[in-house]
Amino acid sequence: MTIIETILAAVAAFIIAIIRFSGYWGIMLLMAIESACIPLPSEIIMPFGGYMVSTGELNLFLVATAGAIGCNLGSIPAYEIGKRGGRVAIERWGRYLLLDVKDLEWAERFFAKMGGPAVLIARMLPIVRSFIAFPAGIARMPLVPFHIYTFVGSWPWCFGLAWVGMVLGDKWHSDPRMHQFFHDFHLVFAAVFVAAGAWYIWHRLKTRVGR
Repeated sequence: MTIIETILAAVAAFIIAIIRFSGYWGIMLLMAIESACIPLPSEIIMPFGGYMVSTGELNLFLVATAGAIGCNLGSIPAYEIGKRGGRVAIERWGRYLLLDVKDLEWAERFFAKMGGPAVLIARMLPIVRSFIAFPAGIARMPLVPFHIYTFVGSWPWCFGLAWVGMVLGDKWHSDPRMHQFFHDFHLVFAAVFVAAGAWYIWHRLKTRVGR
């Protein structure tokens, strides 16, 4: 097994074990971790929840709802850091999340332009969905609208990923071509996934060293 396969297998095994053991609670917990800016990809969490829908163990709408609730819970720490610490907190602690002032400035401009709905829109976008809570907290956006926008924006994201997992799960059991497809292309997918993560981390570290 290559290093890439080992890394992905470890992440996937962790996610699968949590969801299999805890069901909806596990999905909620994992999505909360992801929304707290800890690199645990929802692109693996929710599709596996969808796969369990295909086996009859879980319900698609409840899987999406558990994921969206997890997003709300995970957004609370980021919101509070923004509210209580502001830019100073990001400048001091953001490096531990590979988040710098430029990220914050981009999110702040987006929030300033769109207002509260920026939280809803950002929650349906990759990467930025995890950071939008910071400027919302800095702006002291009222909590009720913040959580409503977070939930409404997160639910379609969670539902879409879970639906894909459900469809692939159904195909996996009924179409033998799916086995061949994954056998032929899983290494390519793994390489792209890990390379993207490695580039992001390298870019962040290089930027800081150059300062």
